[in-house]
Amino acid sequence: MRHPVGGNGDACGDLRPPRAAAMLHNASSPRYADDPMDRYERILTLHRLLKSAHYPIPLSRLLGELECSRATLYRDVAFLRDALGAPIESAGTDQAAFRYEVGEGEKFELPGLWLTSDELAALLALNELISRSGPGVLAGALAPFKARIEGLLSHQDSGKALPIERIRVVAWGERKLDQQVFRIVAGAVLERRQLRFRYRARTTNADSRRTVSPQRLTHYRDNWYLDVWDHDRHALRSFAVDRIADAQALDTPATDVADADLNELLASSYGIFAGKPKAWATIRFSSHAARWVADEHWHSQQKGEWLPDGRYELKLPYSNSKELLMDVLKYGPDAEVVAPLSLREEMKILLQLALGGYQSPQG
Repeated sequence: MRHPVGGNGDACGDLRPPRAAAMLHNASSPRYADDPMDRYERILTLHRLLKSAHYPIPLSRLLGELECSRATLYRDVAFLRDALGAPIESAGTDQAAFRYEVGEGEKFELPGLWLTSDELAALLALNELISRSGPGVLAGALAPFKARIEGLLSHQDSGKALPIERIRVVAWGERKLDQQVFRIVAGAVLERRQLRFRYRARTTNADSRRTVSPQRLTHYRDNWYLDVWDHDRHALRSFAVDRIADAQALDTPATDVADADLNELLASSYGIFAGKPKAWATIRFSSHAARWVADEHWHSQQKGEWLPDGRYELKLPYSNSKELLMDVLKYGPDAEVVAPLSLREEMKILLQLALGGYQSPQG
């Protein structure tokens, strides 16, 4: 499903004229193949330049910005004016120059702006994150993004802001994060430097010191995780950033691990602490729960099948069973672990332990 946002006129459809759409879709045609910047990018750049300019822009500057010939520039100007309806006017000077008409230029936007549900969610999430960031080193840098997002999420013809407060982005399970630690960790990832830190594992509460080569940061279920090459264990590991303390970036360059190796170990099984798959889990859901599960994405390699009685059977690879079992448990009696037997027995033990907590009187 695609959601129309903005545009000139009715926000319920793509307002791009057929000729304009055809010309944009043919941006990669041989006629423009020798241009360093493709036509779609040139049109967007030209619009941005004219939109932000307070004075007419000389032809020479436009040629330099768009990296194209004079003939190509005039074709793009004509396309933007005639096909897309941009209020372009030539300046009355000795030197050729262009600008948007005063007043009209401020209201004009490229027509037919459409957002997918993912794009809309990304915009709203970014808008929410900027709002939550508060004063800081990025406040000034992020302000233009916020203004741009608010512009995108408004009716361009009337300037009326859409009630985006009616669309919510709700964090779930977000844990408190030491921002200083996060900055050091993120900096080491981007600058490709080794890290040294203290880590307290949640499962054992054991404290350890690690020297690692950070590979990538992963934002998963509203929390941050660091994938690393652990020099002490000589293996790939994942660490919850909120459990990292005393982080120190070293001058030693980080050892890079190939993406294929990272994905094989850290993304081939279910959950964030994946590892190489040790088995495939088979889970059956009641006909009631199947209405949700059949449309859910659990893993890139999952296999789903509708059973004759209306139930739904899901199969997926896993290594660490803990996260998988916790996700199955939320379905209560509507989910049954069928295979392998070891996973089924592990689920039975969890259920028995949970039930045991209700055997004695409350308190």
